[in-house]
Amino acid sequence: MLALIGGIFREYGLTFDPSGFDVDLTRIQVVYAGGAFWTMCDGARVVGTVAVVPVSAVAVEIKRVYLDASLRGRGLGQALVEHAIAWAVARGHTKITLWSDVKFTRSHRMYERLGFVRTGIRECDDIDRSCEYGFEKVVSSLASCAR
Repeated sequence: MLALIGGIFREYGLTFDPSGFDVDLTRIQVVYAGGAFWTMCDGARVVGTVAVVPVSAVAVEIKRVYLDASLRGRGLGQALVEHAIAWAVARGHTKITLWSDVKFTRSHRMYERLGFVRTGIRECDDIDRSCEYGFEKVVSSLASCAR
């Protein structure tokens, strides 16, 4: 997993710092304990990731959406995000946010196709002082659909 994400950071000219800013990736069971972290594998090789962290009773943040460059454009990234959304909705969350580096333009188009709306921009506290766009989606809870 670290190899996948580190490679994607290099692809976009970003600094991968698993002992600093990206330390959550070395402590997944602790950091994501109230949420979930999934990996997509091709055999023993991790080719995709997505995580969800509850931020309130109704809201979650999707994090760490990454997909191997050779697999992009096949709907696999969308499947990862849809899996995270389904997990959140099944637990009664109705507000989903995520942040994505401004360089990940292909991902931004996917988020918008999935109904996310761009909400703002922030500067990160990472080595690169990278900027991210915020995205938000409001969904119906499963309970409100039951009759």
